[in-house]
Amino acid sequence: MRWWKAVGLAGAAGVVATGVVVVRAERRRRAYTPDQVREQLHVRFAQATSAADAVESATAAAQDEVGLRARLRRLFLAVTRRNRGGTR
Repeated sequence: MRWWKAVGLAGAAGVVATGVVVVRAERRRRAYTPDQVREQLHVRFAQATSAADAVESATAAAQDEVGLRARLRRLFLAVTRRNRGGTR
């Protein structure tokens, strides 16, 4: 058997295997009723929004903390500069 025949047979086997995987996935997808699909989408959406809200609230809390620190630091530096400038 020549090498190009082996390569051709391997390619054909790959195409067949891919087709089998696609058909199985399509059967699984079509096995759901529309109500089941809708319910699954609602569950995924709820999970995604709750995760996004948790990240958003944690980020907002961290930003508030950093923002407060930065404001206090600027205020402290402004007061100390004013005091140094006035006593010299």
